[in-house]
Amino acid sequence: MKETSDVEFSQHQEDVPQEPGKIARRDFLKSSLVVGLATASGALALNLGASTAEAAARKMPSKWDETFDVVVIGSGFAGLAAAAEAAGKGASVVILEKMPIYGGNSIINGGEYNAWTDGQHLRETLKLGDDSAEWHKNDTLKGGDNLSYPELAGIMAENAPKALDWMVDEGGLKLRPIVNRAGGHSKYRTHTCVEASGRGYVEALRRIVDKRGAKVRLRNEVTWIWRKDTDGPILGVEVNTGRRKVNIAVRKGLVLASGGFSRDLEMRREHVPYLDESYNCSNQKGATGEMIRYAKAIGAETIHMSYIQLYPFADPETGTLDVEALFPFRGPGVGIVYVTEKGKRFISELERRDVISNAEMKTGGKKTYSIFNHEMVVNMGSKEEEVERGLARGRFVKADSIAELAGKIGIDADVLVATIKQHNAYIKNKKDPDYQKNITDRMVTLEQGPFYAVAQWPAVHHTMGGLRINTNAQVLDIWGKIIPRLYAAGEVTGGVHGSNRLGANAIPDATVFGRIAGTNAASGRV
Repeated sequence: MKETSDVEFSQHQEDVPQEPGKIARRDFLKSSLVVGLATASGALALNLGASTAEAAARKMPSKWDETFDVVVIGSGFAGLAAAAEAAGKGASVVILEKMPIYGGNSIINGGEYNAWTDGQHLRETLKLGDDSAEWHKNDTLKGGDNLSYPELAGIMAENAPKALDWMVDEGGLKLRPIVNRAGGHSKYRTHTCVEASGRGYVEALRRIVDKRGAKVRLRNEVTWIWRKDTDGPILGVEVNTGRRKVNIAVRKGLVLASGGFSRDLEMRREHVPYLDESYNCSNQKGATGEMIRYAKAIGAETIHMSYIQLYPFADPETGTLDVEALFPFRGPGVGIVYVTEKGKRFISELERRDVISNAEMKTGGKKTYSIFNHEMVVNMGSKEEEVERGLARGRFVKADSIAELAGKIGIDADVLVATIKQHNAYIKNKKDPDYQKNITDRMVTLEQGPFYAVAQWPAVHHTMGGLRINTNAQVLDIWGKIIPRLYAAGEVTGGVHGSNRLGANAIPDATVFGRIAGTNAASGRV
């Protein structure tokens, strides 16, 4: 992923001698484009994903309706971070959001953020052990089966604390005084904002954006990216405003921060055929991935598209990632227990998401449960009002004893009581012979009530694949060459998480690379 290797690779490809009578793919594409440009009336836009006839219909705009230094597509974590940094460098910036509200999928995110330290030194103050950027990077690589690009994972880990502090210091983000340990992580590094949702980070970023003068336009759907040829820069975008189509020119950089494709059933099944309509999805309706298609049409490379994550703790009925669905995520570091519909443990609660999801689906049931008590609620930094709201909504079930809880959720009381009793012994002995869970001093037993249960089941959640970027957040083409003026950050990209994203890595990924993309776009870096 080093820039030098990208340049060397593209040069090597061009220098490879061709067999007699054969033309290199790149030369063929260039030749085809030249012929098309010469024979059609007016300049044509690049469209590698279409036939010549379709490409001919894509004529370059004869004039531009507007011009900005930097255009950002998407108003989630990555888009807002990019816009804030670009505007902070003095660039004229507009954010184009196709949905009627800003925030995208980020605003319904769970609000958890991994950082190995922070300006308040919460982990250190709470005496939760050591951590470092290297540990965070290594956990990310291991969690993605070592398919992540180490350079990208390292940048995310190293800069996660800086991005968090930036949102706190400049955006007014407020954190709960707690740090949790999520599944797949070897350390306590998961921070939670007071809102316990992505809205807290989105609003902090929006405040920075407003302060620096970038504009957000809602219901502005980008319908094409303008580029003339395989060597040229991005020129602008076509936008459907709802009333008409306009063309916006880009002087310095276009930042794609449009999110993933989990709601696009066709694209989802193209890469993972079994993820059909029978699977719920935790994401908002706008996660449809069309910007990936448009970027491919102007030469961009995609990677890891077949890695699609299921969130194992979603509402079994709707697939929603609600506040109640965050308790199972926050709970592993404090001793929460996952059980089947028959009351048996089926996995180490500290396993990563994909492992837990697969184990759930192998139970033969239609849901599993997380079992916890009031002491765990306090220790994981959750609020009493969140518990009360979950009870009022019927998502949480409460009882004074494990046997009573079992009866309320339809599990054999003797089985669940035996399971919890055994797990309590494992916590006390600091040894889990069943699933080899790493038990720490922060984990507590389920002996003191009240006790709670919440139902959970996997739902399509995060697409790890997307556009290939380098360490400067520049999008690379199918020959490994930088596409001038094109940047990307967040879930629209691939390469950061490998085969599986560890929980609470989404916000640092998006904000860190959003900041990099915005800074470099404003500089006019090519």
